[in-house]
Amino acid sequence: MSEPAVAVARYLGTTTAEGPGVRTAVWVQGCSIRCAGCFNPHLFAAEGGVPWSSTALAARVLAEPSGGLTLLGGEPFDQAEGLAAVARRVRAGGRSVLTFSGYTHAALRRAAAAGKPGVADLLAATDLLVAGPFRQDRIDHQRPWAGSTNQEFVVLDDRFPDLVDWQAGAVDRVQVDVDRTGAVAVNGWLDTERLDALLAALD
Repeated sequence: MSEPAVAVARYLGTTTAEGPGVRTAVWVQGCSIRCAGCFNPHLFAAEGGVPWSSTALAARVLAEPSGGLTLLGGEPFDQAEGLAAVARRVRAGGRSVLTFSGYTHAALRRAAAAGKPGVADLLAATDLLVAGPFRQDRIDHQRPWAGSTNQEFVVLDDRFPDLVDWQAGAVDRVQVDVDRTGAVAVNGWLDTERLDALLAALD
């Protein structure tokens, strides 16, 4: 039986903008939640992305000089089976897993109890879960990484102190990468006011 593929929309080998410390970030293609005001509406459609086997994707992550994996989207739990296999391999390699989801933790627990494929496994392979839909009327100006104040940080495993004590010294960061062709890629989170101030300070 072949392993489920993961549709990867974007891969970033190292970043300090998607969780504590230096992490590898994987954005998946496809989201069934489609929050109004989402930063990544181009990832809503299930079509697109590059298919990766869980074995190959985990191997690529483990080859990076990072301390853990951050799963974003899109919606990771819409591809729970494939990502659970990736997350298990990454954790077996001694690294942490941080997963973002537009579903609440309670909704994910219900889906796991109902036997939705891969959900219980991905929860079991996640150390820190950031859960809940993005609400553009509740922008979060205080916590790092969260987009809105309704989103919850749920520690699912205490192996990694930087994820248990995620607030200690944590700040929002934006990472801007420019490749040799001049293409610009941005990741991370700043509210509009702080992003405007950052851009105004650039020559």
